[in-house]
Amino acid sequence: MEKTTKEEFEERLAKIVARGADVTAEEWLREIEVEYGRVPLIFKRMGERPEVLISHLLYKGTVAQTSPLDPKYVELISLAVGAALKCPHCTGYHMQAALKMGATREEILEVILLSGMISNSSVLANSYRIFDEKMEQCIPCVSKSVISPKSKQKPGPIKKKQ
Repeated sequence: MEKTTKEEFEERLAKIVARGADVTAEEWLREIEVEYGRVPLIFKRMGERPEVLISHLLYKGTVAQTSPLDPKYVELISLAVGAALKCPHCTGYHMQAALKMGATREEILEVILLSGMISNSSVLANSYRIFDEKMEQCIPCVSKSVISPKSKQKPGPIKKKQ
């Protein structure tokens, strides 16, 4: 009979308790380095507090392991988020992980394009909302003939200071 995810998780916890946090954190960091060729900086810093690193990696691993999504798509989504957040280390790490999971060059380029498109849309949408909000309330703007298109007022002449 195959083990459930919960049973696998509990076994993993039991191994951590048996080995201790320091040994477990060191082992996991070595495994990451072997698999990806390097250890991300955030993992190195978390490794200074093994309980933080272990908690983070358990959470991350459990989310990925129990996801109904194929691991390749989990990494492609992670790559897109890293790119959208302008995190070069996240982008590079998840790009490498996506390649290991079978992603193609074309899939990675498409994800980068899509994340850029959505990021750009987000910048525009947020900026336009702020513009609209501020322009509706902007008294100095009205006096300088910058009127919101929603306003029925017509711009008045600009008065020069004498």
